[in-house]
Amino acid sequence: MSFDLVVLAMAPNASLAEARAMLDHCTSGHHRDGELDEHIVAFYEELRARYPDEPPLPPDSPWMSTPLAVGIDHVSMNITWSGHGTEAVEAVLELTQRHGLVLYDPQGDEFVGLRAVGS
Repeated sequence: MSFDLVVLAMAPNASLAEARAMLDHCTSGHHRDGELDEHIVAFYEELRARYPDEPPLPPDSPWMSTPLAVGIDHVSMNITWSGHGTEAVEAVLELTQRHGLVLYDPQGDEFVGLRAVGS
């Protein structure tokens, strides 16, 4: 079993409708072209330093699928249900906050770090 998370580069004061539109686009498989978002780059580099997503993967890797799905404005993760997965989720939450990003948890259909209310 796995646990999915998506980190989005968007302003924390974006509307819920804007967040859902960005999420729909990022998870559609058609990644946007353009400049890499510096916050996503920093997030991904720090996450990979802790939990590599390229072979050879350590035996305690939290990833169910690698490499992680990365676009210019998002990172999608498929995390294993395990102690290592729990540690990775905690790291994702910490890094998301540190880099001013928004986290989407599809299991609860909630956005973390999004301060806007309504659509």
